[in-house]
Amino acid sequence: MEDKDSPSAMSREPEGLTTLFTKMADELTQLFDTKLTLLKVELKEDIDAYIRGGISILIGGVVVAVGFALLNVAIAFLMSVLFRSSDFSQPVRYALGFIMTAILYLIAGAAMIIVSKNRLAKQALLPKTVQGLERDKEWLQKEV
Repeated sequence: MEDKDSPSAMSREPEGLTTLFTKMADELTQLFDTKLTLLKVELKEDIDAYIRGGISILIGGVVVAVGFALLNVAIAFLMSVLFRSSDFSQPVRYALGFIMTAILYLIAGAAMIIVSKNRLAKQALLPKTVQGLERDKEWLQKEV
C-alpha cells in the first residue's frame, strides 16, 4: 500500500489550474517556435530556388538574345527583298525590312508580357506555413 505523501501518489493528483495554463503556454510557445523555424526553412528554400532559376533564366536569356538578334537581321533582310520591285533605294528597303520586323516583334513581345503578368497575378505568394500560422491565430482567438 502506498503512502499518500509518496512521490508516485503526488504525481497522480490533479494539477492546479495555474500549472495547466503555464504548461499550455509553454507548449503553445514551442509550437509557434517550431512553426517559425519551419517558415524560415521554407522561405530559405524558396529563395534558393528562385536564385537558381533566375541564374538559369539569365544564361538562357543571353543565348536566346544572340540567336534572336541573328534571326531579326535575317528576317529584316528577307523582308527587304519584298520591296525589290519598288523604286526605293537599297538602304530604304533594308530600313523598311527592319521596321516591319521590329513591329512584329513588339506586338509579340507585348502579348507575352501581358500573358505572363496575368499568370503571376494568379499565383499565391504566401508559403503554407504562414497560412497555418494564420489559422492557429484564429483558433487561439476563438479558444481564449
